[in-house]
Amino acid sequence: MADPRLPGFLNSLAPYLRDYGYLSVAVIVTIESFGPPLPGETIIIAASIYSGAGSLNIWLVALIAFLSAVIGDNIGYWIGRKGGHALVDRYGKYIGATPERYGKAEKFFLQHGRWIIIVARFIEGLRQLNGIIAGTAEMPWLMFATAQMLGAALWVGTWTLIGYHAGSHIQAIYDGFAKVGYGLFALALVAGVVLWLRHRRRARNGETETESGDVDQPATATD
Repeated sequence: MADPRLPGFLNSLAPYLRDYGYLSVAVIVTIESFGPPLPGETIIIAASIYSGAGSLNIWLVALIAFLSAVIGDNIGYWIGRKGGHALVDRYGKYIGATPERYGKAEKFFLQHGRWIIIVARFIEGLRQLNGIIAGTAEMPWLMFATAQMLGAALWVGTWTLIGYHAGSHIQAIYDGFAKVGYGLFALALVAGVVLWLRHRRRARNGETETESGDVDQPATATD
């Protein structure tokens, strides 16, 4: 059976799928998941379209993509866990990442990181760095592992199903998902800023109340 014609942005991946098949999915998704900006998402979509045409097996594409995403995320996590703090301590001052600010960022990530990791799978840029950030913030590995496995399963499941069934309509669908992903990121960013401002205001109010309480009160007369 002849390989299908891949639409638009996917066409450049046709040679990799034709020559290396499942291996191209494994290598690209694994490497993309710990930092380098490779087309992990697009290779899954392209492989799924090939599966819809009978050139690959969709279940193998999904399984390989999922395992590769999990492995890549864990590599990123341990890169961040072993070397992240040293890099921040050495170079953080040049980008304003003082120990105090970095500590607050870590606290926020540990409080909300599970959901950030799941959503990040669908957002270009965050998908490649979420493991490194989680490792640098010293998120407990079990918490990270469960969140990133769920995120990887949802991500792979979404794009394999869409690619398998969408065929030539994939460009419009992909563009729509990209807009939704950036919208979610913008909302999360705004929510984070609002929470940070509220926390800062409460801290200032607490300091003011403490200072007011320290003012000496006039002595009361005794019998």
